[in-house]
Amino acid sequence: MKLILEKEKCIGCGSCQVLCPKYFELEKDGKAHLKNSKVNPDTKNEELEIEETDCVEETVRVCPVRCIHLR
Repeated sequence: MKLILEKEKCIGCGSCQVLCPKYFELEKDGKAHLKNSKVNPDTKNEELEIEETDCVEETVRVCPVRCIHLR
């Protein structure tokens, strides 16, 4: 599965970091960062291949601006 963060849409609420610190952290600019991810040059989204969804599904549901996706 691929975990995707649309960083430009992020408002820095921090819910992803609280619910899923395994994959998310807040950067100095106050926005979320997907740990160990690569930036897709076409979309500018951060992307990470993951095996287990762990806490990700809840994080996708809770994000107030819907900038986290699991595909």
